[in-house]
Amino acid sequence: MALQEPLNRYIEIMDTTLRDGEQTSGVSFMPHEKLMICRALLEDLRVDRVEVASARVSDGELEAVQRITRWAAGKDLLDRVEVLGFVDDGKSLDWLERAGARTMNLLCKGSRRHCEGQLGKTLEEHVADIRRNVEMAAKRGIAVNLYLEDWSGGMQEKTQDSYVFQLLDSLQDLIATSQIHSTPSLQGSAGGGSETPISRIMLPDTLGILNPLDTLDYMRQMVERYPGVHFDFHAHNDYDLAVSNVLAAVFGGARGLHTAINGLGERAGNAPLASVQAILKDHFNALTHVNEVELNKVAHMVESYSGIAIPPNKPITGSAVFTQVAGVHADGDKKQGLYQNALKPERFGRRREYALGKSSGKANILMNLKELGLDLSDEDMKKVTDRIIELGDKKELVTQEDLPYIIRDVLKHSDTDDRVSLLSYMVSTAYGLRPMAQVRLQIDDHIYEESAQGDGQYDAFVRAVRHIYRDRLGRKFPWLSNYAVTIPPGGRTDALVQTTIEWIFEEKTYRTHALDADQTEAAIKATIKLLNMIEPMYNTLTY
Repeated sequence: MALQEPLNRYIEIMDTTLRDGEQTSGVSFMPHEKLMICRALLEDLRVDRVEVASARVSDGELEAVQRITRWAAGKDLLDRVEVLGFVDDGKSLDWLERAGARTMNLLCKGSRRHCEGQLGKTLEEHVADIRRNVEMAAKRGIAVNLYLEDWSGGMQEKTQDSYVFQLLDSLQDLIATSQIHSTPSLQGSAGGGSETPISRIMLPDTLGILNPLDTLDYMRQMVERYPGVHFDFHAHNDYDLAVSNVLAAVFGGARGLHTAINGLGERAGNAPLASVQAILKDHFNALTHVNEVELNKVAHMVESYSGIAIPPNKPITGSAVFTQVAGVHADGDKKQGLYQNALKPERFGRRREYALGKSSGKANILMNLKELGLDLSDEDMKKVTDRIIELGDKKELVTQEDLPYIIRDVLKHSDTDDRVSLLSYMVSTAYGLRPMAQVRLQIDDHIYEESAQGDGQYDAFVRAVRHIYRDRLGRKFPWLSNYAVTIPPGGRTDALVQTTIEWIFEEKTYRTHALDADQTEAAIKATIKLLNMIEPMYNTLTY
């Protein structure tokens, strides 16, 4: 089968966020969190199976699995809940029974190196141990899937007789076989209760050593040697190839894939469910039960519970992946959707955004204004665009929620004649010294420069301006009566602050405000606005 040919067949998804995903460094889910994630995986995302824990880990793990199995039994989903167990003469089976679980993913050694080096046993001894545990599970009515730990390493071993093939040949009478099926029902998809004890063979790239070509080759070898056996593939992302290897495994004949929300997992993690789902559907026409519209919601639930942040550029679920930054892209989208692909954000419960920054241009602003139901004249549009570019030069990304505040800030005083201009200023602070400000103002056709110290940078700026008005011009200067700094509601806390200042001048209260990424600069802009508001009054005042 060529890699570009469509699959047109069903691929079973087993999510291991709650088992392998919890092996991410620093991640530990509380029992109630495990239950909430499990419910989201099975009911909202509709994955086929979930691996929820490892047997015999802790009392907390036992409590978590008991909560999950009680819930799953009430929803007729118990056969889709799986627990990792070990070749330990029934100890894992005892634990599963106490937990209420009915499917064990039995971990055995998939490479000679692991078998002899870790267990200190021969292949024949290990096979006998596996048989004994599988038969014990069958007597207790517990379904078994067989994990071949370090299977990829076993396939790479250069020996005359393949360890992997010898292992499976020795167990072949215990392994179920069937024809590849079309889309199965979600109910009962785990396949427990088969007359043959082992339902699936699970093939992990435990150390993340495979590339797609090797994965395709090894999977084809498995399928050709054992036709009808259900093989799962479990990737690790050590070389950033997990998603590629997952797809190669599917083309090699794998019927099931192991994924984790947000790619959580030991070391570099597992194949992320969102990426696997999108590529299977869009590129290869594969069938799954996954409900794509819930992917983003569940991803952020797991982000919250795990404490592992989703990178902004993470495909499907990252905060920036449906944001167009360049103005030419927004222009193309506005005309014919020229910069959009099959990954429509609405598929995943999201929407497309158009970033506002120095590269955005008029098209991005227009797209945002359209969504907000706002319309600006060409002149006002230029003023708003210039202001956004100014913020972009400071490496700030402005959101759609910030836009109304910027418009108000830029346009509110647009009808004021700017008789007072701030030509330049410098504020500085040093350890053990009071802050210093040096200011150059132009008032009508005259330029004035003063410096002053203050209790803060803004206080020093105001004192310098006061020197110009009182000492150089002999004028009264407004009294600052209140000063407040806020974050525009809904905006990015690291993009804009809004400074509002109340002044008293000639027994009248004035209020000015300004936006900027820097609090001091916002206050300075608000001050210049005030000076322009009161400048005409000086012609009528007597001193």
